[in-house]
Amino acid sequence: MLARSPVMALRADLPIGSDLLGYRIEAVVGAGSMGVVYLAEDRRLKRRVALKLLSRELAGVERFRDQLLTESELAASLDHPNIIPIYAVGEADDRIFISMRYVEGHDLAAVLSDGPLAPDRALSIVSQIAGALDAAHDGGLVHGDVKPSNVLVAPGAGRDGEDHVYLADFGLSRRLATVEAADADNRLLGTLGYVAPEQIRGDGVDGRADVYSLGCVLYECLAGTPAFGYRSDAALLFAHLNEAPPALTFVRGELPSGIDAVVRTALAKDPDDRFATARELVDAARSALGLERPRRSRLRPVLAVALLLLLGTGAAALSVERRPDDRIDP
Repeated sequence: MLARSPVMALRADLPIGSDLLGYRIEAVVGAGSMGVVYLAEDRRLKRRVALKLLSRELAGVERFRDQLLTESELAASLDHPNIIPIYAVGEADDRIFISMRYVEGHDLAAVLSDGPLAPDRALSIVSQIAGALDAAHDGGLVHGDVKPSNVLVAPGAGRDGEDHVYLADFGLSRRLATVEAADADNRLLGTLGYVAPEQIRGDGVDGRADVYSLGCVLYECLAGTPAFGYRSDAALLFAHLNEAPPALTFVRGELPSGIDAVVRTALAKDPDDRFATARELVDAARSALGLERPRRSRLRPVLAVALLLLLGTGAAALSVERRPDDRIDP
């Protein structure tokens, strides 16, 4: 859904209580290099939304603007329980906004500020992100900026009281069929701490770039620190292109040794050497961490069948005994 409006003069920061195309601004919930995210009320539909207002600088780049509007509409068509639903994409003067579901909780970056996660919780979170990514790849989109701050965690909102995880910013993703080298105009290089080598090299990218970034997220969930912790941009870029991160078992000695091989594959410099899908990464990590899903025992069904057979035999015998016409001829 693309909403176009009459020309409006918008401030760099919308005042609390102000109105933008029927959205009443209630609070600022986040800000970054691409824009500001507000908590707002959709006054027409009477629901709270997260309203992302992109910077004028980005919206002023025609190539970026046109691509963003097109890809946001495509992203809005994605229907997956771990993808933040996009309600509307619109323009107002020289600003672009994206209206999406508002999620009560924290982003994964805030969760990780308390330290590494237990392996089962880490895997649960990464598994949900993987499901969202594979669904997007099947739908022809690559996210391109998978990182903890784009992962929203709603505590206790999942099955059996577990965390429910949402992957955000699919409105800034790109169509797989047309992904080209990132450049200064489109600003879609990704975030340096999680960017795949092929994005740095300017090669075409596909879903395996997201797998690399997801590997970085898995590493950080288990280690409590980024895979590449350099402070300078140059050092980060060099590391992604040429270095392996410290072994997870070196950082956190209680982890099983097999997880190191999983991380090496996920963070392979050549996409052909990585897991082909995000689900493959999760399955390998689950096995390495000894968190295999318990297989349903076949003993209970066998016993149930045997019991039914016995009951059936008993019922048949009972019916035979009670038939008055049955007798034994001498």
